[in-house]
Amino acid sequence: MKKQDEVITPAKIRSAAMGLLTGREFSRDELAKKLAKRFESDPAIEGELDRLQEEGLQSDQRFTEAFLRSRIYRGHGLTRIRMDIRQKGIQDDLLAAAVEVSDTDWLALARDVAERKFGNRPAKEQKDKAKRMRFLQYRGFNFDQIKYALSGTEIDEY
Repeated sequence: MKKQDEVITPAKIRSAAMGLLTGREFSRDELAKKLAKRFESDPAIEGELDRLQEEGLQSDQRFTEAFLRSRIYRGHGLTRIRMDIRQKGIQDDLLAAAVEVSDTDWLALARDVAERKFGNRPAKEQKDKAKRMRFLQYRGFNFDQIKYALSGTEIDEY
């Protein structure tokens, strides 16, 4: 039961933020939204978020790297990852730096995703090819990666 006259203190805000951060990484924007919802947009939230960043307990860079790893593991391409991470309040330059460090082979990832979904059998009809292309496009792969994934061997075969 929530008390209406409960006093919001920076210590309570920090405690709530720490509780959230023990479960997983959050972007500053995500954390701010969750805290604003819980503490009615109290002005002390920004100060506590600054403090958490200074202490290294919240890091957008660390969040971006973890997010990228998890999405690559799920078989998502860079276009989808970029779109999803923007919704978390992360700028493109942070993502670009994380992608450079990750050294991901996007062509191989696209092929692996296609093989897991459709197996090694080639598409017999144009309708099947289109279905496979839409699937990979939804996953966030670009046209060259999709061509490579569906070609079987070479990029310019398709």
